[in-house]
Amino acid sequence: MSKALLRSGLIVSTMTLVSRVLGLVRDVVIANLLGAGASADVFFFANRIPNFLRRLFAEGAFNQAFVPVMTEYKQTRSFKDTQDLIAAVSGTLGLIVTIVTIIGMVGSGIVTAVFGVGWFLDWINDGPNAYKFDLASLLLKVTFPYLWFICFTAMSGAILNTFGKFAVSSFTPVFLNLAMIGAALWLSPRLSEPEMGLAIGVFLGGLLQFMFQFPFLRQLHMLVRPRWAWHHPGVVKIRTLMIPALFGVSVSQVNLLFDTMLASFLATGSISYLYYSDRLLEFPLGLFGIAIATVILPALSSRHVDKSKEGFAATMDWGVRMVLLMGFPAMLGLIVLSEPMLRVLFMRGEFGPLEVSAASKSLVAYGIGLQAFMLIKVLAPGYYARQDTKTPVRFGVIAMVANMVMNAVLIFPFGYVGLALATALSGILNAGLLGWGLSKRDIYHPSAHTLWFGAKVAVASLVMAGLLLWLSPGLSVWAQWGMFSSASHLLGYIAMGAVCYCVMLLILGVRLAHFKSR
Repeated sequence: MSKALLRSGLIVSTMTLVSRVLGLVRDVVIANLLGAGASADVFFFANRIPNFLRRLFAEGAFNQAFVPVMTEYKQTRSFKDTQDLIAAVSGTLGLIVTIVTIIGMVGSGIVTAVFGVGWFLDWINDGPNAYKFDLASLLLKVTFPYLWFICFTAMSGAILNTFGKFAVSSFTPVFLNLAMIGAALWLSPRLSEPEMGLAIGVFLGGLLQFMFQFPFLRQLHMLVRPRWAWHHPGVVKIRTLMIPALFGVSVSQVNLLFDTMLASFLATGSISYLYYSDRLLEFPLGLFGIAIATVILPALSSRHVDKSKEGFAATMDWGVRMVLLMGFPAMLGLIVLSEPMLRVLFMRGEFGPLEVSAASKSLVAYGIGLQAFMLIKVLAPGYYARQDTKTPVRFGVIAMVANMVMNAVLIFPFGYVGLALATALSGILNAGLLGWGLSKRDIYHPSAHTLWFGAKVAVASLVMAGLLLWLSPGLSVWAQWGMFSSASHLLGYIAMGAVCYCVMLLILGVRLAHFKSR
C-alpha cells in the first residue's frame, strides 16, 4: 500500500512541480508588469475573491465531502449507480454555482464593499483610493466566472483521483498559468489598464482547465449528463458533510480574506506584499502538503469503507512522515533565504528593492506556520475520510476566532506583517487541535517510529539552516550582485542546503524503509 501511495505522491508532486514553476513564472511576469502598487493591489483583490469561493465550493469543502462518498459508491455500488451519483452531483452543484456566479457578477460592487471596506469608505468620502473600489468592482465581473469553471474542474479532478488518475488533475492548473502569462505578455501591454488583461487571463485559464479533463472523463465513461437532484441520497450525504466543512476546511482562506479586508485600510502595497509572500509559501505547500493530502484521502476513505483501523492509522502515519520530511527544511529555508528568493524571482520592472524588503518580512511571518499548514492538509482528511466534518469545523472556528483576535492585536505594531504572523499562529493552533482530536478519539496516535523520525528531521533541518546562515552573505552583498549572479548564488545555496539535509538524515539513520507504512 505504501509503495502505491509513494508512487501516486511522486506523480502528483511532479505534475504539481510543473504547475508551481509556471505559477512562479506567472508571478514574476505579474510583478514585472504591475509591481506592488495600486494596480497590483486591485488585481490581487479581484482574483482572491473567486479563489476563496473556489476553496468553499470546489477544492476544499466539496472535495473533502465528495471523495469519501464517491469512493463508497465506487466500491460498494454498481457502475450505473456511480454514474448516477456524478450526474446528480454535477447538476445540483452546477445550478447552485451558476446562481452564485451570476450574483457575484451583478453584485460585484457589493462584494467589493464587503471585502474591501477601506476602499469603499474612500469611495463614499471621495478619498484618494476611491478609484480602487471602482476598478475592483469592474475586474470582479471578469474574474468571477472563473468560479464556475473551476468548480466543475475540481469535481472532474476528484473523480479522476478516485480512479487513480492523479496526473491529469495535478497537471490541469498549468493551463491557468499559461493563460495568465500569455495575457500579461501580449494582452495587458495593449490595454490602458493592464490589470484588466490579467483578469481576462483568469477567465480564459478557467475555461481551458474546464475543457482539458473532458476526454479523460469520457475514457472512464464518467462524462454524464448533469441533472438537478437535491434529494438524491448521495447528494444529501455530500451536502450534509459539506455544509460544516465549508467552515472547517477553508479556515486558512477565511483568514487570508480577512487579512485582505484589513489590509485595504493599510498603505498601498500591503495587499501585494501579502500576495507575493503567500505565493512563495504556496510553492512548497502545494508541492508537498497538498500533493500528499490528494493521494491519501482516497486511500483513507477506502480503509474506512473496508473497516481497516490498522490500515487507516498506517496511512495517516505515512502522510505525517512525508510532510515532516519536506515541511521542516522548506520552512527553515524560506525563513533564512526569504529576501534572496524574492529578489531573484520578482525584483525587476515595477518591483524594486523596497518591495523586496517589504514582502520578505511577511514571508518570514508566513513561513513560521508552513509546517503546521502542511500537517493540516494531512490531519484533516483523517476526519473527512470517516465522513466526520463537524469536528474539524469546531477546531477551525476556534483557530479562525484566534486569528481575528491576533489580527487586531498585531496589526497596530506590525501592520501587514502582523496579519501574516496571526495567520501562521492560527495555523499552528489548528494543526495542534486536529492532532489532539484524532488522538483523543483513538483514531490516530503518531507511532514512536514517526515521532523519532520527526526528531531526526528537525535536527537535520536545523543543521541545514545553520549552514545557510553561515554561508549566505549579508543583504548589502546581495544588493551589489547582478540578477544572474544573485540567481546562481541562490541556486547554489539551495543545492548545498539540500545536500547538507540529506547527508544529515543519512548520518542520523534515516533510510528508505522509513517512508513505508508499518
